[in-house]
Amino acid sequence: MTSGKRSRFLAWPLACGIALGLTGCGGPVEDTRPGQPVKTRQEAFKAMLRSFEPMGVMLRTDTYDAEKFARHAAELMQWRDTPWPLFGPDTHYPPSKAKATVWSQTEAFERERQAFVAALDELAAAVQRGEREAVRKAYFRVYDLCESCHKDFKER
Repeated sequence: MTSGKRSRFLAWPLACGIALGLTGCGGPVEDTRPGQPVKTRQEAFKAMLRSFEPMGVMLRTDTYDAEKFARHAAELMQWRDTPWPLFGPDTHYPPSKAKATVWSQTEAFERERQAFVAALDELAAAVQRGEREAVRKAYFRVYDLCESCHKDFKER
């Protein structure tokens, strides 16, 4: 075997070994703190999204079903207050996707939270009244507040 072929022959297993070794390096970061506040708040936001997304699909695709929408809204409301207390002063660590501004601009973050909660209350009231156009307007108000908060307070 010539030296060029030998070095390519030896380089292949080395490259594979490095690649396999690195595959374990890119996994998700675990929240190992007591009570797992970051993981718990992320799960709460994901649960909210699982309720919120189907509502938006119904409104955007004109497949609005008042009964299904109301079920999703009720599920969403169950999670409304869960994530906020979990933004404690010592919870800005991986796997958090929150920006440091959550803790450095606490008044602004609190205003966003209050606006979000108020918009969810408006949405719930519109759903109870059964006013489809009011539901649409309230839903997109909540959506806009999600976007606004994410722009200022979430790493993309």
